[in-house]
Amino acid sequence: MQLPAALRQALDARLDRHAIDDLRSGGERLSGRYRAEIRDGRQHLDGEPAVLAYLAARMPATFAAIRASLEQITLRRPDFAPDTLLDIGAGPGTALWAASDAFESLREATLVEASAPALAVGQALAEEGLAVATRWVRGDATANLAECAPADLVTLAYVLDELAPEARGPLVSRLWRFTRDVLVIVEPGTPAGWQRVLAAREQLLAGGAQLLAPCPHAKVCPVAAPDWCHFAQRVARSRTHRLAKRGTVPYEDEKFAYLAVARRPTVPLTARVLASPRSGSGKVQLKLCTSDGQLRERLVTKRESEMFRTARRLDWGDALE
Repeated sequence: MQLPAALRQALDARLDRHAIDDLRSGGERLSGRYRAEIRDGRQHLDGEPAVLAYLAARMPATFAAIRASLEQITLRRPDFAPDTLLDIGAGPGTALWAASDAFESLREATLVEASAPALAVGQALAEEGLAVATRWVRGDATANLAECAPADLVTLAYVLDELAPEARGPLVSRLWRFTRDVLVIVEPGTPAGWQRVLAAREQLLAGGAQLLAPCPHAKVCPVAAPDWCHFAQRVARSRTHRLAKRGTVPYEDEKFAYLAVARRPTVPLTARVLASPRSGSGKVQLKLCTSDGQLRERLVTKRESEMFRTARRLDWGDALE
């Protein structure tokens, strides 16, 4: 996956003015906070250096995870054409860029962000390359969000991990009330991230939400620890991104967990691929979550000619209709 050209150009123009060593050290500190899921009362993006480090080290991968999650919505609901977006914990607008790239219909967006430096950078980036009318609101995700209005698409990406456990459920309920059609939650692809997504899944299903992705069923999740449900998206690195991450290859793979729910049901899936298929001579081994709520290993051989051709094209995260 590539970043949109306008975003790549805007990031390069902003980051090229800063020393790589500064971006690298800031990125390492920021990544350390994300990995450790530190909640010490400080915002991760608490100043301009941290925001610049995010642009260099985290924004491309975060964009890729959100964009991949939105792609599954377009596959499940080809008719979904949101006009409005509400994004909570927007940072510098990563979900805004992903939604604008996924949905040409998007016209208006409200973005809520607690960090003033992140909000300022996000607003400047949006003005440089997006044809979406944006409204930026400085506010905490756990506030009452009184300044926000319901939207066709509501997004909450890489935010639940920054909140105290007791704040997550009320926020999910609040966002569901703001959702006219589709709510998307994205978290890091860690066991803890999956548990947060799983808790939101149970809560939203109890509140009447209809599953879009990734689950092919609304039954109890069959995945059990030490396994966890997560996916991966490869994103191309710019020169600055690669140097800031001390990377030696021109790409990175972002692991993420996600949930997409809607106000109305859609045609159910047959199964979802939960791991990279293992191919051999005349066979493909698939790990599937199936519509009956089971976790199954499925060996597809050449004898099943049509299914074999399908299986050879499948990738981790793909759906079986």
